[in-house]
Amino acid sequence: MARKITGKVTSDIQDKTIVVTVTTSKTHPIYGKKYKVSKKFQAHDAENAAHKGDTVVISESRPISKTKRFTLDSIIERGHETVEIKKSAVEEEIDAKLAEKAAKKDEEAK
Repeated sequence: MARKITGKVTSDIQDKTIVVTVTTSKTHPIYGKKYKVSKKFQAHDAENAAHKGDTVVISESRPISKTKRFTLDSIIERGHETVEIKKSAVEEEIDAKLAEKAAKKDEEAK
């Protein structure tokens, strides 16, 4: 049975490939202190569905390329998407006035 791993997508730049970082907590054998260990896996994402920051489940598969041994199974949670804030009417007026001043300075310089 293929093993399934849950991790966070740290890179989705490559086409049809995501890099998933899996962080585990281990205890030092002598001192007893807990520390984090992270490992990166490259996984095949055929539809380019997963993006940076998403929590995903990947499953082991046959070798797809030199470094890819996993495929994307499912996306558990979407990462925080960027939100674009619209400018208010006052801010748009200020931007327009600044653009006019810049245009006047350019004309005077010529």
